[in-house]
Order: sequence, then structure tokens, then C-alpha cells
Amino acid sequence: MERARIGIIDDEKAVRDAIAALLRSHDFEPIPMAGSADFEALPDSAPLDLVIIDLQLRGESGLSLAMTIRAEHDLPIVMLTGTGNETDRIVGLEVGADDYLLKPFNPRELIARIRAVLRRCNPASTAPQAADRSTSCIGFGRFVLDREQRIVQDRDGEEVSLTNAEFRLLEYFLEKPNTIIPRVDLLAEIGSDMSRYMDRTIDVLILRLRRKIEENPSKPVHLQTRRGRGYIFVADVMPCL
Repeated sequence: MERARIGIIDDEKAVRDAIAALLRSHDFEPIPMAGSADFEALPDSAPLDLVIIDLQLRGESGLSLAMTIRAEHDLPIVMLTGTGNETDRIVGLEVGADDYLLKPFNPRELIARIRAVLRRCNPASTAPQAADRSTSCIGFGRFVLDREQRIVQDRDGEEVSLTNAEFRLLEYFLEKPNTIIPRVDLLAEIGSDMSRYMDRTIDVLILRLRRKIEENPSKPVHLQTRRGRGYIFVADVMPCL
């Protein structure tokens, strides 16, 4: 089986080398890079499967680089940072990062996060789970979620642009419709750090989803809050062919 190619964008060589060694030991192919120039120089013939970006790059912004990558490439992003600033984490998710990890991190946790993101964005890697499900697509309201193609479309066939984290969260809600789901369960599902009780990861993703699937995001019909208890996805969910 071909190994997943993981880009590592960090301006500290020692960090790049350490992450690269960790990835090799878990059967990934690491591609170390010092910054955006190295990323732009990558050949199109050897695309990456995922990229890890340090938030604080020397001489440039890791957030800006993540925004550029998200706009130009269909590439999962895991952000790293040496600060515990909650604002940085929220902004990182706002620009489309699929996960966020604080340095210093547990090596096994980084590997687990990478594998979780790859599973969510690569349908082939989740084929055994999909085979156990009764349908490959789910209809709700004026939308259809297609598990095989990993897309959401409206009734006119227009695709709704979702990040991998947004798609997985929506899919999870549709698997448990009309059920109040606590925040900690949602955090566990998308693989985010639950060690901080002030983590607003879910809030950010919920707001983004509402903007994309609700006619009036400030008065959501589907994705509703149950204060002090969690969130609920209110909908008549139907399998479709």
C-alpha cells in the first residue's frame, strides 16, 4: 500500500526532523519544509495527502499560509502552535484547519490526529465502516449528504463547500437526528483536545455549518442549541438512492 505523504511546514529544523522521524516510524512519508516557498516548489506529480503547519513561522504567518492552501488545494490541514492562546485556535479553525494541536504534544496523539483527519477526508480509508451502513447518502431539509463522494448538495444540485471537519460533524449529527448531543461527545468525534473546558472548537464549527445550511443562521431550523446540554439536529432524515 502506498504510504500517505505528509507535509511538515515548520521553521525549526529540529522540530521538522523530529516530526519526520515520528512519521516514518508509523509508515508515513514525511515531506519537511521550512515555509511557503518550499511548499510552492513541490512538484504537482507528487501531491501531499495532509499538511502540518506551525502557526508561528519565521517571517510569515502560518495562518495566512493555511488560508492560501485551503483556497487553492483540497488538502487537509493540521495546525501546530507553541502558545495556548484560545483566539489562535479559533482563528485557525476559522480559516479551515481540520485539527489543532498545542506544542509540546504527545507523539502518539499527533499520529492519532493525523490518522483521524485522513480517515475523514479519504473515503477509501473508511470503506469497511461504510459497508456496514444501510445507505450511502442522507437527505435532510433541502440538502443531501453523500458519504461516498464526501459532498453535500442542495435540491438544485449545487454543492455546499464544507471542510473535512464540518462534513464529519454534519454526518455525525445526521446519524443521531433529533437527539441532544453534549459538547464533549462532539469534541471527541472530531478528535479535538478536550483538556481545556473553555475550548470553543465546536462553537466555531457550529457557526460555520449554520451559515452554510440554514436559511437564517441566527434562527436555525436544524442545528439548534440546547443551553447547558449541548446541540441537537432537528430534521426528518431520510435515506436516498
